[in-house]
Amino acid sequence: MASHVVDSEIFKDIFGSAAMRAVFSDEGLVRRWLQVEAALARAEAKLGVIPEWAAAEISRKAVPENIDLERLRAETELVGYPILPLVRQLAQACEGGAGEYIHWGATTQDIMDTAMVLQLKDALGLIRDGLVELEDRLATLAEAYRDTPMAGRTHGQQALPITFGYKVAVWLAETHRHLKRLAELEGRVLVGQLGGAVGTLAAVGERGLEIQRLFLKELGLGVPEIAWHVARDRVAEVVCFLGLLTATLGKIAQEIALLSRTELAEVREPFAAGRGASSTMPQKRNPIGAEAVIALTKVVRQQVPIALDAMVQDGERGTGPWLAEWECVPEAFILTAGALSQLNRILGGLEVDVNRMARNLGLSGGLIMAEAVMMALAPQLGRQRAHELVYAACRRAEAEGLSLVEVLRADPELTRHLEAGDLKRLLDPDGYVGVAGAFVDRVVGLVRKDREVIKL
Repeated sequence: MASHVVDSEIFKDIFGSAAMRAVFSDEGLVRRWLQVEAALARAEAKLGVIPEWAAAEISRKAVPENIDLERLRAETELVGYPILPLVRQLAQACEGGAGEYIHWGATTQDIMDTAMVLQLKDALGLIRDGLVELEDRLATLAEAYRDTPMAGRTHGQQALPITFGYKVAVWLAETHRHLKRLAELEGRVLVGQLGGAVGTLAAVGERGLEIQRLFLKELGLGVPEIAWHVARDRVAEVVCFLGLLTATLGKIAQEIALLSRTELAEVREPFAAGRGASSTMPQKRNPIGAEAVIALTKVVRQQVPIALDAMVQDGERGTGPWLAEWECVPEAFILTAGALSQLNRILGGLEVDVNRMARNLGLSGGLIMAEAVMMALAPQLGRQRAHELVYAACRRAEAEGLSLVEVLRADPELTRHLEAGDLKRLLDPDGYVGVAGAFVDRVVGLVRKDREVIKL
């Protein structure tokens, strides 16, 4: 019976995805342990360390159907680790004495670490797929609204006009950096483990390095320069990456939620009958997808200090910190997958209210264009004097409930330098978005160019 949201029949597809849960399921993990044991046997057989017939029998019997999960659970509770109980069951399934050659020269952590890296390989592939989808959705939005003006906001207040495409391009650039980080970290992270009891491969002697190379080649993993039983930076890097990624996902979701407030109403999540409904207020259409992303990503980021703390190990095999990874790594990946899925769903049907954006640009009565007026006056009056005059005009407009143009037209010092036509032009938000469109083009172009380089 599930007791955690990632496995709950009620909540599991809000907090994760079926594909990511499968990667970290008990069944998937047992399959990986068996895959690693079989690969080790085949590598050793190639070098004559164990008989070829034994490796063939081990490989045939290294399937989940030969493992009793209830027995594995009970014996793992007794031993404290699952590999010795796993090896016992696999050995009993093997015929002709082949079971005596299972796990030759290895240690529990070799098997579990290498299986975890295989999980990371699959899990990072799913994250990559979600990120590519996210990039595509953001690029489409950025191009579609490249020239759509809206209020840019700083410190929660209207500041200067931007375009919605520009805002989305900022999200896109950040997302793309994560995709590049992912491509870069895989070479460091997807490295297997085979070191024996203290990492020296003493049990197999001089053939250890060749066994290690063939073993990891069987699994399609990189070869470490030295055992990493107590060097957990690779695992921590992955979790830190997920922390960075989910900070971006949470930021985008929070922006969507804020922009969907009744007072702004510039975007809305895709409509589906009943989605985001209130149990008491029939009018409500809550940004429920964004809320899920915000919550999920907060929890993922709490796994980062756990992964960093697990790096602090003792001796050649740590006393406890390793086990913390068993909890934080699956949870971080499953929740990240859930957040990516939710955000992709939102962006795939995001409703953008262009008219409301235009309306909101006019809420301040032209005050949002104060910088444009100041910069137009600066060449004649000097920037500081121009700032003082426009600042005073803005305060008067606010105090007296006037529009900025009304105040400016009544100021003789200003009208000596600005004609009525100038004011009309300067107070038009559409004409003061800078090179927002060029920035959109630059970001989208970079994303598409890099896609070719990193082969996505």
